[in-house]
Amino acid sequence: MSESIDFSEEQKHYLAGLAAGMKFKLAQPAGEPALPSPDDLALKAQARVLAEGRKLSPEEEAKRTRPPLEAYGDIREHASQGRAPKGMDVFRFKYFGLFHVAPTQDSFMCRLRIPGGILNAHQLKGLAGASELYAGSYADVTTRANLQLREIRPEHALKLLSALAELGIVTKGSGADNIRNVTGSPTAGIDPQELLDTRPLTRELHEFILNNRSMYGLPRKFNVAFDGGGVISALEDTNDIGFAAVRVPEGRSAPAGVYFRVLLAGITGHKDFARDAGVLIRPEEAIETAAALIRVYIENGDRTDRRKARLKYLLDAWGMERYLQETQKLLKRPWRHVPLEACEPRGTVHKHAHIGVHKQVQKGMFYAGVLLPVGRMNAAQMRGIADLSERFGSGTIRLTVWQNLLISDIPSISVPKVRAGLEALGLSCVATNIRGALVACTGNEGCKYAASATKKHALALAQYLEGKVEIDQPMNIHFTGCHHSCAQHYIGDIGLLGTKVELRGEMVEGYHVHVGGGYGAHRSIAREVLQGVPFDELPRKIERICKTYMERRAHNRETFAEFTNRHSLEDLRSFFTNEPSVTPAAR
Repeated sequence: MSESIDFSEEQKHYLAGLAAGMKFKLAQPAGEPALPSPDDLALKAQARVLAEGRKLSPEEEAKRTRPPLEAYGDIREHASQGRAPKGMDVFRFKYFGLFHVAPTQDSFMCRLRIPGGILNAHQLKGLAGASELYAGSYADVTTRANLQLREIRPEHALKLLSALAELGIVTKGSGADNIRNVTGSPTAGIDPQELLDTRPLTRELHEFILNNRSMYGLPRKFNVAFDGGGVISALEDTNDIGFAAVRVPEGRSAPAGVYFRVLLAGITGHKDFARDAGVLIRPEEAIETAAALIRVYIENGDRTDRRKARLKYLLDAWGMERYLQETQKLLKRPWRHVPLEACEPRGTVHKHAHIGVHKQVQKGMFYAGVLLPVGRMNAAQMRGIADLSERFGSGTIRLTVWQNLLISDIPSISVPKVRAGLEALGLSCVATNIRGALVACTGNEGCKYAASATKKHALALAQYLEGKVEIDQPMNIHFTGCHHSCAQHYIGDIGLLGTKVELRGEMVEGYHVHVGGGYGAHRSIAREVLQGVPFDELPRKIERICKTYMERRAHNRETFAEFTNRHSLEDLRSFFTNEPSVTPAAR
């Protein structure tokens, strides 16, 4: 009698994938070529790495053994047993938007897909109910104009996904090695300044991704944004692909009209903005262009080292010319090479136009930018916001990359009612220059990578500063808990990177302080000016930085970034510490 063999979970997954593959092969008629697979792009890229004698990363091996998009049955099984995933199942479940956040919490975070950041009142009310039933009764707005639900018990994961589907909200590919939520201008279609309404394009690309499985075979995560040229930036230059609307006037090297400039390989967490590709495309060419650019990345991105797998590193290795040449082979038209100088300058970005009441292009209509404290709203507030948008607007809610939201299409007569309604919910559409763009990642309350409680610290810092110093220019303060830089600390006027600091023999939460970041026309990577500041000391340090800026700026219109970037780090350290210039010790 043969002995029974106990296989590990990984071995079982491998054998299941192998059996499925053999069954597929046997099903082919004799002598006929195998049918193409939607996974072929990724599988061929992996096979090429192996043929070259190189080793795939563990995640690539896992994807090759068992496609993550086939993990739904495993999610169902885990939910029926109230069991959390382990090993590579943690990675696979992210393909359905489920992030198990142990050891911080024994629960899931669920990331959604909300194209362009636009949802309706019915959906927001439904999300409020789902968060109460299956999550922590709140939602967080992210820096991709998206929503996250947290504190989801394993047994509730499948129920939540079903509730979301009933609302017309999907999570497929919202995490792991996928194209993340497609962002666009939050004031699309209502902005008096915009060149182009990006809503149809964010929706079209969203649908294209959902219906093309080949778009799920990426070596690493990927971000796409459409900026229509309005008063609120979509931060397109921080994305892997940024489409930036521009106007070409008469008499230039391209026919007059509105186009997109193509920007590639932004990744500010790695201190790099997207680079102008030197080409213009018409809006109707955007989806085809995006698909071709992504396909070249799928076929050629690094699958051996995840630290070097983002598009930036392929572009570093190849250069822009080669990348465009390879993409050209997949397009039905030649590139339209046009220098940036042929385009009109972009309209002005108003730094805090995502807060407050502002005129729309529609006569007599306004939008209200609602301040959400570090991006969080509870279920009651979600219902209240949805109700206000239905009673006094069009029922449309627009999320922004600044972790807040807009209620649009409000007649002028109803603006006071919306203000009062927000105040009744404990919210406001008014903010100080310190609080107007206070951005914070989840922090160590819900992320295993974070070294500090970013959301709690951000609110404490704002409260302290508002009682100590008055800033008359918009200032963006970004708190991020780890090097992944989800809160994009490198583009903040003040960027705070969480760390552990030794203080009197104990390790406490603290921050490295960066200053002078910016984006768009004022793009700049913030520089580290102070290192390892315990949080208990941080408010006084930031107070000193703010007061120094107000005292030493060249004139009352000089921005904080302009002030810091015209001084050396040595001078800034001297200003901010009132001590002789000293370079911090190496980490």
